[in-house]
Amino acid sequence: MPPIVATCIYLSVVVYLFRRDFREKPNVTAALWLPFFWITISGSRFISEWLAIFGLNWGGASVEEGSPLDALFFFGIISLGLYVLHRRQVNWSLFIRNNRWVTIYLLYCLVAITWSDFPFVAFKRWIKLFGQPIMVLVLLTEPDPMESFTRLLKRFAYVLVPVSILFVKYYPAFGRAFDTWSGLPMNIGITTNKNVLGCDCFILGLFFIWHFLRVRRLEKSVARRNELRLCLFFFVTIGWLLKMANSSTSLGVLVLAAALMLLVGCDFVDRRRLGTYLAGFAVIGGLAEMLFGIHDLAIEALGRNSTLTGRTDIWQILLHWDINPLLGDGFESFWLGDHVAKIAAMEPGLVINEAHNGYLETYLNLGLLGLGITLALLMATYFKAHRALIEDFDFGRFRLAYLAAFIVYNWTEAVFRTHCFPFFMFFLVAIDYRSSRQTEPAAVSLEPD
Repeated sequence: MPPIVATCIYLSVVVYLFRRDFREKPNVTAALWLPFFWITISGSRFISEWLAIFGLNWGGASVEEGSPLDALFFFGIISLGLYVLHRRQVNWSLFIRNNRWVTIYLLYCLVAITWSDFPFVAFKRWIKLFGQPIMVLVLLTEPDPMESFTRLLKRFAYVLVPVSILFVKYYPAFGRAFDTWSGLPMNIGITTNKNVLGCDCFILGLFFIWHFLRVRRLEKSVARRNELRLCLFFFVTIGWLLKMANSSTSLGVLVLAAALMLLVGCDFVDRRRLGTYLAGFAVIGGLAEMLFGIHDLAIEALGRNSTLTGRTDIWQILLHWDINPLLGDGFESFWLGDHVAKIAAMEPGLVINEAHNGYLETYLNLGLLGLGITLALLMATYFKAHRALIEDFDFGRFRLAYLAAFIVYNWTEAVFRTHCFPFFMFFLVAIDYRSSRQTEPAAVSLEPD
């Protein structure tokens, strides 16, 4: 099929999906477009990178300088988000009271700028980090947060999935790249890396599994049937993209999260005793690892070797790096300066700009103190998800499943990052906020006007 014909067909699919969404007249406001553009840019390519496809170079001269166009975009959308929250009269004391560890984490990252060798760059990156909870609050202060959450991820899928398939199949110059480690070709879709594409697909795949489970409980109707068909369409297309991305970590955490989501919905599971179950699984897993080495077996089953494609070698180098062990190098500062060049000199041919482990990345930037705060934040989020599982089962099961996947995903990838889509999703499951202007969440909005 000629690329121009394929473009018309795929864009027609996108237009149809959005038109279908608008005809259903969901209970959302225009402000939901702010988090939509936020996650669409964060989950694909920056504005400057999109313009570079057309030969327009708006990027910065260096990593430290960054792109002024991208900075303007993030600053503008965060400013609009703050304006929306001001109009909605967000109770910040309530936010802090309900989200103490989120607040502590943000404040510690801000303080960690002071011992960075690049404080201005670190501060600009902190502004992006601050934008994550701002966008989450825009969503959570919608009249119906559950409906807004559903519409947000569906709309993101309408763009990411069809256009990524179009890029991979018909525009390989844009939808494929070469791995900086191995030099092998990889499929990236509309993102910048196969792991980013895989992570996007894991999140959207988990969302559509969750949405499918909600919709199938509704009474039989044409709208229900069409929504189930939509879920099946995305199961197939997301599955194809996951295969093309060849991201074993994304596939593994998707299977883990989906299994957990299904398990907590079983009648024989006492949700109040979830902590006991998890402790039991941990003991069984530890014994299985000692007796049978299931860690290596699982890695091999995903098509990877015991070094996790060279990641363990990188970890050994970085664990012995000379930094302040308590405070780290400063917020988002380790990979600035000459560290990349030094690693390349130590290991010729190895060009990296992340630790490929979220916990190690946190240690390098924020030290043991920052790592401790991060682990406390994860634990606090677990308790929120567990409580939500009792009080609001539908969203609670998603929060718990995503949190489990996020914790495991960070073992081989670093997504405690200022602007990335999975970190936005983490803040979404970590933050509790309910305003007095909200209505009770609707079951699922399907019917067109």
